[in-house]
Amino acid sequence: MSTPTREEFRQFIPMTVRWGDMDALGHVNNVQYFRYGESGRIAYFDPLEKDDPKFWKEYGIILASMACDFLAQVHYPAELEIGTRVTRLGRSSLNMQTAIFQDGKLVAVLRGVMVWFDYTAQKTLPIPESVRAWIRAREAVPPEE
Repeated sequence: MSTPTREEFRQFIPMTVRWGDMDALGHVNNVQYFRYGESGRIAYFDPLEKDDPKFWKEYGIILASMACDFLAQVHYPAELEIGTRVTRLGRSSLNMQTAIFQDGKLVAVLRGVMVWFDYTAQKTLPIPESVRAWIRAREAVPPEE
């Protein structure tokens, strides 16, 4: 699997490392990277709620799986950039990649599978074509389909 570059991402959020993010070894605890990735995913999809008040309430995405490659240690204090993108669109699932950068250097890569989900019926749904088009328009690199 190739290492992502900053140019492959259009969606970024800043993240300030907090003192409480550290572990006993003096670097950011591995759990925090998953939280940073979650913040990136939520920020990526939040604009959908503005056009559709049912999004995040009746349907939306849920996390099916997540993995992280830790490439460098991060220490307090630090400012990070969380880049998020969709790399693949399936029928009801999509693959996401989160790249965490510190001073332009890639420090971690998260890869996850999200599922379009009906929260009321508790079942998967096909990703709506309007959402697919919205995702395609946001990406610097077209998602695999």
